[in-house]
Amino acid sequence: MRLFTLDRSLRYLNGTYRVLSEEESLLRIRSVQSKVGVTRVAQITDLDRIGIPVHSVTRPSAAKGAVSVYSGKGVSDEQSRISAVMEAVERCLGETSRDNLDIKEPHIREEWIVDSYSHLEEFENPVDPNELILPQPLSPESPIEWVRGWDLLADEDVLVPANAVYHPYNPPPSVFRLFRSDTNGFAAGNSIEEAILHGLLEVVERDAYSIAEGTRETGSRIVLDPSDGTPYTLFKKFTDAMVDVYLWNLPSETGIPTILAALDDRALRDPALLVIGAGAHLDPAVAVTRALTEAAQSRLIQIHGAREDTLREEVMRRAGYTTVKRINRHWYNKRAETITLPEIANCAERKPYENIRIVLDRIARIASRAIIVNLTREKIEIPVIRAIVPGLEVSALDSTRIGERVREEMKRRRRGGHLWAKRGG
Repeated sequence: MRLFTLDRSLRYLNGTYRVLSEEESLLRIRSVQSKVGVTRVAQITDLDRIGIPVHSVTRPSAAKGAVSVYSGKGVSDEQSRISAVMEAVERCLGETSRDNLDIKEPHIREEWIVDSYSHLEEFENPVDPNELILPQPLSPESPIEWVRGWDLLADEDVLVPANAVYHPYNPPPSVFRLFRSDTNGFAAGNSIEEAILHGLLEVVERDAYSIAEGTRETGSRIVLDPSDGTPYTLFKKFTDAMVDVYLWNLPSETGIPTILAALDDRALRDPALLVIGAGAHLDPAVAVTRALTEAAQSRLIQIHGAREDTLREEVMRRAGYTTVKRINRHWYNKRAETITLPEIANCAERKPYENIRIVLDRIARIASRAIIVNLTREKIEIPVIRAIVPGLEVSALDSTRIGERVREEMKRRRRGGHLWAKRGG
């Protein structure tokens, strides 16, 4: 049974892709901060010389295996604060009720089932775990935990491995763990429609990034112009501070604009600051804005040093600036083909529902399922979901999970073919 309804009439506020104003969103997050365990919200923008707003949030009660410090970014201080607290909310609601120290209330569909795929297939509609790109194949007879979700493409109820839904995921001893859990596809929003759209776009973004990283084919480099507005203003903040920005329009089978920003701090030549940011959106200007603000956030995570998952800094500083840049030279190619922002098609509409339909149509080119698990809690007035699209690549997040599409494109590249040549697009 589908336990969420999408509002086809809901419209964005004029000039935005938000259904609530920043002021309304701030009121909402302030009312839930303490409920999800947030003890501190700090603006950390001034720790860096770039000046793009970034906030940090501390949640000491995070479940074992999860980080307890999150960050958020935006064009304004308000946006970055909202972004940071929203991440804390989605991380909190993405924990299982058995691990969550803040909220014991189960989400609306938290019905735990322990069974094998082969047995469930006889009377239920389970997702084949092997479609989730596993580090090693799973026997159909292996017992795993399942929860219910909704497949937006097939418009039907499905059972999804709990390992693909929750983070962190700590199964009981008698149950198989499929892979290291992650946060890909978690999303919070001012409405369920916003959350679903954000979650689907993140999964699309990580898919394109994984294939680009695997094939070293980065697409066209975007050249910005003052007429591009906010993206150019953000770009100038970096370049004025002697930080080179390489903006890439990544190849993507979905055709959804997916942008990656790679930074090179020429002044400091610090290998830990050779960071990236990425964003996907039907409006390419929004995708560029997200990539640039996330790149600024990535810098500040390294500078702030408060997160528990920043061992990357130590490894990269041992390797050195020149070595790290050479290893990642595909992101710093000045001779690549260029493209302007207006040349990238804007397919965004003025209603979240319409944008969800467009994204689903694009996802259907490469996948047969697009699953949403509604993680919203009644006491937390912010919708949270997990988007899961079996078959979309995740190797940029987890190098043990390399799917067939990455493998095929790596083989094709060795043969000297063109990206997506087999698929005619």
